[in-house]
Amino acid sequence: MVRDVFRLAKENAPAIIFIDEVDAIATARFDAQTGADREVQRILMELLNQMDGFDQTVNVKVIMATNRADTLDPALLRPGRLDRKIEFPLPDRRQKRLVFQVCTAKMNLSDEVDLEDYVSRPDKISAAEIAAICQEAGMHAVRKNRYVILPKDFEKGYRTNVKKPDTDFEFYK
Repeated sequence: MVRDVFRLAKENAPAIIFIDEVDAIATARFDAQTGADREVQRILMELLNQMDGFDQTVNVKVIMATNRADTLDPALLRPGRLDRKIEFPLPDRRQKRLVFQVCTAKMNLSDEVDLEDYVSRPDKISAAEIAAICQEAGMHAVRKNRYVILPKDFEKGYRTNVKKPDTDFEFYK
């Protein structure tokens, strides 16, 4: 399948191959215990082979995205396979403020809603989490048959999306 993707991209150049959540198939190699583990490792090996045999003169670009760069196989990251690493860090206070403003621009907020309260909280949150907080706040108001979004709606959105117990996440170590 990986070989077919690269072949199709070359045939239809210019093209972009985008692999989202690449960590699902490109984690550091280990002794595979299950058939699924072995299949994931076969996919990674084919991806590495395709990238090694990739003709740079063909107008095909490969872009990969991950939230877990720490788990990627070092062979994938070696020079010649991936030319650039572009990191999107978590937003600072100014950027958080801007994201909240954009996400709430078309929302009917109560005058009591203080977005600065959420901007100034010490939790490290992504722009996607801010958008989810705002969306959840709006949905909470809708569920309560209200047209105006209250501070308690934002608090509910915040608790739902940010203040999750660590047990909700089980990363492989």
